Amino acid sequence: MERRHGLPLLAVLVFAACSSASRGPTADLPPHRPEPPAPYMAPAAVVRPPNVREVLRGIADSVLAAPMWRNARWGMLVVDAQRGDTLLSHDADRLFMPASNQKLLTGAIALEVLGPDHQWRTPVLLHGTQRGHTFFGDVLVQGSGDPSVSHALRGGDAASAFQPMLDALKARGITRIAGRIRADGDALPGATTGYGWAWDDFDAGYSAAIDELMFNEGELYVHVKAGSKVGQPVRVQTLPTRGYPRVAVRARTRDSAPAAMSSVAGRAERITVAYYSIGDRVVVDGSLALGDSMRVTMAYRHPADAYLAALRERLADSGVVLRAQRVARRDTLGRAPDTLTVLMSAPFPAVLARMEKPSQNQMAELFFRSSALKATGSGSADSAQALGARVLSQWGIGAQDVAYRDGSGLSRHDYLTPRAVVRVLDAAHRAPWGELFRNSLPVAGVDGTIANRMRGTPAAGNVRAKTGTLDKARALSGYVTTADGQLLLFSLLANNYSVPTREVERVQDLIAAYLASTTLVTDK
Repeated sequence: MERRHGLPLLAVLVFAACSSASRGPTADLPPHRPEPPAPYMAPAAVVRPPNVREVLRGIADSVLAAPMWRNARWGMLVVDAQRGDTLLSHDADRLFMPASNQKLLTGAIALEVLGPDHQWRTPVLLHGTQRGHTFFGDVLVQGSGDPSVSHALRGGDAASAFQPMLDALKARGITRIAGRIRADGDALPGATTGYGWAWDDFDAGYSAAIDELMFNEGELYVHVKAGSKVGQPVRVQTLPTRGYPRVAVRARTRDSAPAAMSSVAGRAERITVAYYSIGDRVVVDGSLALGDSMRVTMAYRHPADAYLAALRERLADSGVVLRAQRVARRDTLGRAPDTLTVLMSAPFPAVLARMEKPSQNQMAELFFRSSALKATGSGSADSAQALGARVLSQWGIGAQDVAYRDGSGLSRHDYLTPRAVVRVLDAAHRAPWGELFRNSLPVAGVDGTIANRMRGTPAAGNVRAKTGTLDKARALSGYVTTADGQLLLFSLLANNYSVPTREVERVQDLIAAYLASTTLVTDK
């Protein structure tokens, strides 16, 4: 007997017709914004036809025929993981901009190259002489791209990652450092931003630069609070580093009554927080009403400097006196650096999930470069691209199927086919680390970037899939289990659309939810 299902062709046809008739194009999301979870619109329930392929083909045909998609490009591929049967294919061998679907490739390659037990190591060395409780010399920090020195993976306190260093200094009786704390080595040489990233996004947290020393995923929070009286400067606090970068406060407190322009220095009634020119100084300008406050998320322009600033602050907070000075030659002559401690990253599965579920770009870039560092000895972007091409070719993905330019998908030079995505999903499924990979992906209706999508449908708690969003590019690819327990691999990519992005999500969600509700019927 056939099962009854909740996402049939009729619902899709009604949805497509209504959407195209009642919704006109609106402004697209701004380019390169983080991927916001979106609400799900549940369709009406009716009985599905018995042939899964026919239903999926009907869904695809209805989408392609709707006037709202006349200028869009869709790529779709759904494959039975066990049998290898193709259930739906539309332009599956054409190239699409994947946006953050690129992280599927990056995560799978990292698991293949680094392995699920990998941990990043950051040796801390002392180069100098200890006399009494004072160390005369330099403290050298040798980074390798640890992505986990962040609030998200350190219980809300990124600087807690430095605790082993504090313990080691205490064990040696060092309470004063007369010298410098500096980065040593160049594990990830070359550009600190990805190939083809938009220059006007560089100061946004989601587009932060990366380096071998990375702090709080490259994010700086600037808190601005109005003064207690009109005309007073606003109060500014930066976190998680309190003294870095430097801040110039030009903004003033104004009366809370609305006006076209502030009475304070003729400035507009708004606060701007921006870097001054190409330096590392942040300027807070404009005006803020009495009693108001705001928070701005920015990027640390110089990742290693932010890391070292945070380390110095944590040392000072723990009672270690720092006196920056040039080291005397007598303290270092003939002395090799001495390992004080090695800071270890959070476990690999936790870091991978933090990259995939919220779609964290900087972690993806560090996975990208770290894989190359281990495999080739060079953590450059060029080495990472070459390594990625080699691993993908082993999975049957050639140069005609993918342009793998960065780890995160922020680059508009990234391209891949739906078939390439499905082959990565298949390779991961068959690998010893396949379960770890699947578990790292967002779960529909539960967490990550699809926490608010597909709720109340058979896809909720079932679909594990990676989203991707750039201007006029939206992706959803991953795994879904049918009602009779069959695992399916799917990739749904849309480019060059002019309707709101939510309309793309509706189609993707309908297909994913249908797949979760169906049973596979062998065609005779």
